[in-house]
Amino acid sequence: MVEQKKPLIGRLVVVGLGLIGGSFAKGLKASGLCGEVVGVDLDAHSRQRAVELGVTDRCEADLAAACVGADVIQLAVPILAMEKVLALLSRLELGDAVITDVGSAKGNVVRAARDVFGRQRMARFVPGHPIAGSEQSGVEASNGEMFQRYKVILTPLEETDAAALHLVDRLWRELGADVEHMAVQRHDEVLAATSHLPHLLAFNMVDSMAKRDESLEIFRYAAGGFRDFTRIAGSDPVMWHDIFLANRDAVLRALDIYRGDLDALRAAVEAGDGEQLLDVFTRAQAAREHFGRILAQRAPAPGK
Repeated sequence: MVEQKKPLIGRLVVVGLGLIGGSFAKGLKASGLCGEVVGVDLDAHSRQRAVELGVTDRCEADLAAACVGADVIQLAVPILAMEKVLALLSRLELGDAVITDVGSAKGNVVRAARDVFGRQRMARFVPGHPIAGSEQSGVEASNGEMFQRYKVILTPLEETDAAALHLVDRLWRELGADVEHMAVQRHDEVLAATSHLPHLLAFNMVDSMAKRDESLEIFRYAAGGFRDFTRIAGSDPVMWHDIFLANRDAVLRALDIYRGDLDALRAAVEAGDGEQLLDVFTRAQAAREHFGRILAQRAPAPGK
């Protein structure tokens, strides 16, 4: 007989029932750590399916109605919609509810929160970002085991209450996530280089190939390397549009560094400098093998 966990919080409210919000809600609902899981989404079909699929206990279209009695409010809306939702929350009586989010750029979210929240409310705000996802989207793609052995970065602020941080940290760990804490600016710089820039390059590569006169031939004979590199160009364009605008400064810095390295590589090809090419390729191979071992260690077990 499986022992039921004692609820850690009474009511969890998840605003935005896409892949990430839905998976967070579904996982915690299944864990038994929340007395009730309430979803908020403007789309009626998403609200209906969330209940039917067991992602939430109930759903509301109205944010104020959903947040009555909330202990934790998770914001999983598009990054550029955060400002509006935070402003709406600032007008509600939320008691000691902890507010957290899943935005992949933290600087703009924190600025928006500070614009509308007083110091007391900011103490209960814990910015966060799960580094997990897929090309699938929508509540029907929700997977309660999605975050197992994947990193979640929390970016606590100077005024963040220790108890609020501990609670959000605990919820993610209960979902099997590897939780780390990081400064806001450092987070945005790291993600610009490791996630945002690769997506930008993949979108650009596919678009560039598609605009050529011989695009049909190019895609017809594209080998595995092209498919692997451009896989992430199948991600949600609107979501990534928002991310690049939200983390613009850090993305531009990462892009400038990459462009300098690319120019150097182009010069080596033009000059026939095989030694430099071999140096770059050898370093890259060694780095990829090193990081590949790290990624393999965090990968979910088969069947997950």
